[in-house]
Amino acid sequence: MDTMSGQNRSIPPYGEGAARKRLYEIIFEADTPPGKAFDVVLILSIVLSVAAVMIDSMRGVRESHGALLYAIEWFFTGLFTIEYGFRLYCVRNTFHYAFSFFGIVDLLAIVPTYLSLFFPGSQYLIVIRVLRVLRVFRVLKIVQYLGEADLLMQAMRSSRRKVIVFLLTVLTLVVILGSLMYLIEGEENGFTSIPRSTYWAIVTLTTVGYGDISPKTSAGQALAAVVMILGYAIIAVPTGIVTVELSNVSRARAAARVCPGCGVARHDLDATYCKHCGSKLA
Repeated sequence: MDTMSGQNRSIPPYGEGAARKRLYEIIFEADTPPGKAFDVVLILSIVLSVAAVMIDSMRGVRESHGALLYAIEWFFTGLFTIEYGFRLYCVRNTFHYAFSFFGIVDLLAIVPTYLSLFFPGSQYLIVIRVLRVLRVFRVLKIVQYLGEADLLMQAMRSSRRKVIVFLLTVLTLVVILGSLMYLIEGEENGFTSIPRSTYWAIVTLTTVGYGDISPKTSAGQALAAVVMILGYAIIAVPTGIVTVELSNVSRARAAARVCPGCGVARHDLDATYCKHCGSKLA
């Protein structure tokens, strides 16, 4: 996740010198015991720092332990600042890392605390540090499952037109239902405008049901019952669309897996060897 993927692989990603190489291996590589230990400590520090910020937002705790939480916040900020400096120091292409996804997240994780010196309250923005927990993908070797995520994304892309048509249909439907409810109930029952009535239709159709506005007349309640039943039927539609596309993508990928030994296709996506001749699959 943290590798310098944009660089030429023939060029080491770390800067010159044994110290920088060793530092790079500890900070960016999770395959070595020191690297894994560093990532585990980093993730625990991130979780603790975010927890401290969340606790500090509780007024009672802030009034009684504000000084301690303030010190903890600056301790972790200083720790992450040093870590960020080490990251910039040990990589060969500093500019490339600084503007990479994790480079920007690392910077945003420390900036809010310094901004709080000039803009009080901005320190709560450091909850963005939780994004740094994404580094757990390297530690737990979850990268191998990214192929499954790609499969899901491909299914979503394949079904986007159907989903868009479905959403436009639902949007038209809630406007019509909201307008009907506005005519039936009127302003005296809380349906003060068509937009507010459309909001009620969306809340009811999606089965959320906040209860902040509800029909009072018999006709309005009958229409509400229809909308509720309709909501259960509509919820299943996008799920079915994506499921069908996911099945199609899975079958297409399975069909593309051809054994280099016997030429038989349609192997399971998680298969390592051919079920006919035993050859290793690509």
